[in-house]
Order: sequence, then C-alpha cells, then structure tokens
Amino acid sequence: MENVVLIIHLLLALGLIAVVLLQRSEGGGLGMGGGGGGGAMSGRAAATAMTKLTWILAIAFIATSITLTILAAQKSSGSSVLDRITLPAGQDAGAADAPSNPLGSDLLPPAQGDNAPLVPSAD
Repeated sequence: MENVVLIIHLLLALGLIAVVLLQRSEGGGLGMGGGGGGGAMSGRAAATAMTKLTWILAIAFIATSITLTILAAQKSSGSSVLDRITLPAGQDAGAADAPSNPLGSDLLPPAQGDNAPLVPSAD
C-alpha cells in the first residue's frame, strides 16, 4: 500500500512541476503556455484551467503526503531501534560489559630506554 501511494505521490509531484512551469507568468517571463489568441481557449480561460489544475494537483499532493506520514507512523509505532538489539546467548541485559577508558599511562609516549615495538593492542 505504501509503495502505491508513494508512486502516486511522485507522479503528482512531476505533474505539479509541469503544470506550474507551463503557466503563464505575470511578468511574461518563462511561461511557455497560454500565448496569444487563435486557439479554442483564450489566454484567460487557459490560465483559469491551469490554475484549477494546479489547485487539484496541489491538494492531491498534500493528501498523499499526509497519507504517507500516517502509514509510516503506523508502521513504526511501538518499536524502537533499541528493541532490535539482541545480546549474544548467555548474557543478560545487566551483564553487558561497557568499554573501559584507557589508562593515563597508555596515552603517554614510550620512555627513552624502551625498545618495545609500537604495535597497537586489540584488547
């Protein structure tokens, strides 16, 4: 169901973009549609039809947005990321070992007479 609403939502978004770009602007800028006379619809009638179509697509777009939000909220209600964490067998939740902080001596550079190799430890 969520995929169907998402596809409709994307189609509405593309349609809304196309309708807005086809509208005739007030300043005569980038609008391509609704030019001079000579058609079945006058410039004013085309603007009215395009405006109505824009409103219809906008309302449908908002409705699908709200629907997708409700579907996502229902899908995730009552669950948390922490609920998905599973402990290895034999451990309980209170016995999980927390990582320890390094000792202060581990952060210091080696002494002058120390010839031990500087290899990081994996503990």
